[in-house]
Amino acid sequence: MTRRTNSRRASRTSGFTLLELLLVLAILVVLGGFVLTNFIGVGEGANADITTSQMSALKGQIQMYKINNGSWPETLEQLRDGPSDPAKKARFVPIINEIPTDAWGKPITFTLNGNTYELRSGGIDGQMSTDDDLIVKGP
Repeated sequence: MTRRTNSRRASRTSGFTLLELLLVLAILVVLGGFVLTNFIGVGEGANADITTSQMSALKGQIQMYKINNGSWPETLEQLRDGPSDPAKKARFVPIINEIPTDAWGKPITFTLNGNTYELRSGGIDGQMSTDDDLIVKGP
């Protein structure tokens, strides 16, 4: 009879209690939250870097347009379609095949102001003229 009681006691202490399992689960949830938060932040930072690189490349293409045509483009579409002047359009070679978008799929805006221009992305929130906008300026 003593053997049976000893085996019962051993089986009761060999498993995990519900409290222990809940504690482990809570720790895993907290760690998962930290990992997910950091992972999302890295992704948005990468999107911002990609968009800034795209706009810098676009800045070079705008300067190429100026060199080839003697004036700044009025819109980004002119990099693809050519100038509005028929004489210049006849000898125009397209600089881009399609109008680029930012890493979030939103359009990049182009504003020409005299002899300077600005390329702007709405950033993470996609809204223009907010604190997270990405801006590249030309001469």
